[in-house]
Amino acid sequence: MLKWFGGGKRKGANPFDYGEDVSNLPPIGHDGPKTLMAIMAHPDDIDFGSSGSIAKWCAEGWTVYYVLTTSGDKGTHEPGISGQELAAIREEEQREAARVLGVKEVFFLGLEDGFVEPNAELRERLVWLFRTYKPDVVLTWDGFRPSFNHNDHRNTGIAVRDALFPAVRDRLYFAQHTDEGLGEWRVNEILMVGSPDPNYFVDISGFIEKKADAILAHRSQVQSHDRDELLKQMRERGRRPGGRGLVESFKRVHMRTSQRAQKAEEEARKAEEAEEAAKGVAPVGAGQ
Repeated sequence: MLKWFGGGKRKGANPFDYGEDVSNLPPIGHDGPKTLMAIMAHPDDIDFGSSGSIAKWCAEGWTVYYVLTTSGDKGTHEPGISGQELAAIREEEQREAARVLGVKEVFFLGLEDGFVEPNAELRERLVWLFRTYKPDVVLTWDGFRPSFNHNDHRNTGIAVRDALFPAVRDRLYFAQHTDEGLGEWRVNEILMVGSPDPNYFVDISGFIEKKADAILAHRSQVQSHDRDELLKQMRERGRRPGGRGLVESFKRVHMRTSQRAQKAEEEARKAEEAEEAAKGVAPVGAGQ
């Protein structure tokens, strides 16, 4: 069962219901480093929207993986360059940006830019990654935002959510994974980028230089390569009246269902029972 904050347990509840209040929850990673998998459509997507947070989490000891559903074989006005050549350039730019931030590994799924579909094949590949690398937190696009949304962004976000619930949690989805020794997995936190109603904000004031360097690594996609000017623009945006400062914004969905979370809760329960036993207090339910 899912544990819902503010509303208790709800039979048949959908973990992607946006009604839960996360404002009273501790920050992600408050209890130690996590494993995060950031899944976007194109090289540069993660870095423009989230690289300040990625840099912060890497500095805190997190293990971070990047997954790009395409290699960005479109998106240039340079004459004479082929899609294959552009993809190779953009893959290397993404690897360079990842090295700047401290990301452990970058995976490219190689789908055609502009034609990503949330089909069973993509879902299976994502489930395999989750079961293999066991992230606590997954960062992706909000595939259902009502405003303009790139086809690949929308469909990547939808595919990720379909892989997270219920596929990765049920061993009968893609049961062939058991032949590789992979079992079901549950992710604890989801951070969605581009949501119209974000509810989670990460202060990146100490990491904007890393963010700038990650963005500038995507040389084929940025018009200006002036680092000082980029930093100036970022700081000015952070000082806008009514703004939140130098932050990156996400829609946070909290699912108290991961194996690590369950293990932590079980250990805490046992410790509490041991403490009560030492005081001569019988645990609740004992003797029934």
